[in-house]
Amino acid sequence: MLNKILIANRGEIAVRVMRACRELGIRSVAVYSEADKDALHVQMADEAVPIGPASARQSYLSIPAIVEAASRVHADAVHPGYGFLAENPALAEVLAVWGITFIGPRPEAIRAMGLKTTAKETMRQAGVPLAPGSAGAISDLAEAQREAERIGYPVMVKAVAGGGGRGIRVARQAADLPDALERAASEAKSSFGDGAVFLEKYVEDPRHIEVQVMADAKGGVRALGERECSLQRRRQKLVEEAPSMAITPAQRQAVCEAGMRAAEAVDYVGAGTVEFLFDAQAGAFYFMEMNTRIQVEHGVTELVTGEDLVKTQIQVAAGEGLSQTGWETKMVGWAMECRINAEDPEQDFRPSPGAITRFQPPGFTGVRVDAGVSAGSVITPYYDSLVAKLMTWGRDRNEAIMRMRAALAEFRVEGVATTIPIHQKIMADPDFIQGAIHTNFLERRFPGA
Repeated sequence: MLNKILIANRGEIAVRVMRACRELGIRSVAVYSEADKDALHVQMADEAVPIGPASARQSYLSIPAIVEAASRVHADAVHPGYGFLAENPALAEVLAVWGITFIGPRPEAIRAMGLKTTAKETMRQAGVPLAPGSAGAISDLAEAQREAERIGYPVMVKAVAGGGGRGIRVARQAADLPDALERAASEAKSSFGDGAVFLEKYVEDPRHIEVQVMADAKGGVRALGERECSLQRRRQKLVEEAPSMAITPAQRQAVCEAGMRAAEAVDYVGAGTVEFLFDAQAGAFYFMEMNTRIQVEHGVTELVTGEDLVKTQIQVAAGEGLSQTGWETKMVGWAMECRINAEDPEQDFRPSPGAITRFQPPGFTGVRVDAGVSAGSVITPYYDSLVAKLMTWGRDRNEAIMRMRAALAEFRVEGVATTIPIHQKIMADPDFIQGAIHTNFLERRFPGA
C-alpha cells in the first residue's frame, strides 16, 4: 500500500481524497496557492505545501510546481482529483520519470480519450454506438456544409479538444452553419488552445446517461451502473441521480457493457466515466466522451452501490486487483445530488465570491454533504464556485426527492449567494418528479436559468 499521497487539487475533492487516505492509513499532503493558504483542505491534510500565486496557471495548473512539491515531501503518489491537471497526460508522464505513482489511467488512455475525434474512432472499432458525424476534424466551411447535408440537420459543431460544454454550437438549418462553425472554433481555441471542430448529429431533447467504470492493471473491468445527468444549465450539470428511471434492465446491461468495452479499448486503469446521449424515443445510446478521472457526481454511485470509489482508485493504483468485475452491480435504492455553487440564480447565475459567514449543512438519515468549505471560508474569484455537493438516498426515487427537499430547506449558507433556491424549485417541479426530463429541461422550464 502507498504511504503518502499528494492531492494535486483543492476544495471539496481534495477533502474527499484526504478522507479516503485516512481510512486507508495513508498520509495526505495538500497543495495550496496564496489564495488558499487558510482553506479547509489545507487544514485537514497531514502536511501542506505552497505551490504559487493565486492564478491557477501558476499553481494548480503548473506541472513543475506539483511535481516539485511531491518530490519535496517524498510522496509515493499523486491524486489529481477532477479538473485542473486530472486529464493532462503530461503530468502522468513526468511523475513516472520521477518514480511517483499517478492515481489515474495511463497517459496513453488519457490522450486517446482527450481528443474527441480520436476517441470516436477508437469507440467505433470497439463496437461502442456512435451518433452519425464527420470522420474527423472539419477543414473549412465547404466541407462542413457537405458533411451537414450528409448527416442531416440539425447538427452540432463540437470542439475536438476539451469538454465542460465549451466549444459547442447547434446549427438547425444550413443558414446557421457558418456562424455555428465560427463560434465553436473560436471558443475552442480560447478555452483549449485548439480550434479544431467536428460535426455530429444533434439529437432533440436527449437524456444524458453515464456509466461509472473501474479497471485494474490486471485486465479486470467493472461497470458500477449508470447515472442520469440530464438536468444541466448551458451543458453544466446541476442535478444528478442514480439509477436512471428512463432505461430498462436490458438497456442498462447494454449501456454498461458498452462502457466496459470503451475502457477495455484503451487498456484503462482506475476510475472513469463513459458518457452517452440517450434518445429515449428511439431507445438508442450514442457515445459522447470518456472522462478519464473521478467525476464530481461519483457520490451518488457510492450511495446506491455501497462502494468507496476513491479508496478503490487508490488500491488499484497500488497494484491491487478488483474484487468483482462485469456489469452486474447491485444498486440499492435511489440517490440524488444537487451541486451547491456560490452563484446567484436571480442574476443569471453570476458568481458570488466572498466570505461564508454561516455554513450549517443538514444532517439526518439518508443525507450526505461533501464540502470543501466551512464558516469563515472564502469563495475566491480564481477557481470553481462549488461550495458543496448535497446528496440524499432513499428507498425509491420519491423518498430521495422528499429528503432532498427537506435537506435543502435546512441548509444554511450565508455571506454568498448560492444555487439552493433553484434546486428547491426543481425538486418541487411536477415534471421533474415524474421523471419527464431531458438536457433542455431547465432552459425551457426555468427560462431565467
